[in-house]
Amino acid sequence: MSQLFDLPKIIKLRHELHKYPELSDNEFLTAERIANFLSHYKEAEIIRGIGGNGIACIFKGKQEGPSVLFRCDLDALPIEEINDFDYRSTVNGVAHKCGHDGHMAIIAGLADVFSKKPPKKGQVVLFFQPSEENGQGAFRVVNDKKFKKIKIDYTFALHNLPGFPNGEIILRNGTFAAASKGMIIKLTGKTSHAGEPENGNSPAVAMSDIIKQLNDLPDNGIFNDFTLLTVIHARLGELAFGTTPGYAEVMATLRTYTNNDMQKLTKDSESIANKNAAKNNLKIDISYVEEFPATVNNSSMVQCIAKAAESANIKMQYLENPFRWSEDFAHFTKKFEGALFGLGSGINYPQLHNPDYDFPDDIIENGVKILYHIYQQILKK
Repeated sequence: MSQLFDLPKIIKLRHELHKYPELSDNEFLTAERIANFLSHYKEAEIIRGIGGNGIACIFKGKQEGPSVLFRCDLDALPIEEINDFDYRSTVNGVAHKCGHDGHMAIIAGLADVFSKKPPKKGQVVLFFQPSEENGQGAFRVVNDKKFKKIKIDYTFALHNLPGFPNGEIILRNGTFAAASKGMIIKLTGKTSHAGEPENGNSPAVAMSDIIKQLNDLPDNGIFNDFTLLTVIHARLGELAFGTTPGYAEVMATLRTYTNNDMQKLTKDSESIANKNAAKNNLKIDISYVEEFPATVNNSSMVQCIAKAAESANIKMQYLENPFRWSEDFAHFTKKFEGALFGLGSGINYPQLHNPDYDFPDDIIENGVKILYHIYQQILKK
């Protein structure tokens, strides 16, 4: 496979992307670098500005056939890098600590392959997606008019996975990554002098009860599968010893393996917050951020990946349980037949989102190889 694409060129691109990371919604220069790289493939159609900074690179066959989308992600994380190699991040407090630079490199390598071996049937869509880390990119993409004009039948994405053998394929039928969302509860009462609390209305008791009841909620036995609620932040009043607080916030992360359980968890969490606000005569506002549905794999597409791994002579294994982290590729698998799978980064490798993590270049070739063989398997359907 390495003879079908220029691996040193792809590694150079990966290092350049790593050196100049950008956060979600701000991947302007990253998109520009990708577009410049892809512009050398004259046989490809390039569509920019999809769902924000998204880019589609389309290779079309001469015959009718399936349209297969392979997706990667553009954004980096607000984490300070502690590595000291030549291509370390040049942006203070921002770095590619989830491996999206490596995912982009793999898809760029796939572009190199299809430029030399164009698809005979249908089309291959190589998609560089913005804003994965904040959970907004994929939703915006699939609802973008530009994207809707691109016919899609099947969709695939990979994610590198530290803790698994280097270059090995990691599969799972059903849920691959959990659903999650950030819940923000705002409680408003009335401030008063700290010496006259009876003249105000403090949300302190309601805030305390909400935190306890939310913590207890996953254990009430109404959920069908793994359910977790983590209170991540709480704030009451201001640092003013002469003032009884009149405002409070509680923030929590809700996490489940199934979308049905997420609906239950959301409904019951809101009920707890609303009842406590009413009991204490408080105004309440509930909002959500970083909403990720569960990424649910199509079993037929998982089987396709397994056959591709066998064809490419790449080792694979199946997960027993889904991952607790979330991936907004879920918006693609809800709309199209598809699957998200893992590519091992090494057993004793730094974990994702760690400041010393760096995508391993030696798994790029297996990444390109498995995606190309997936396309070949789709043609056999």
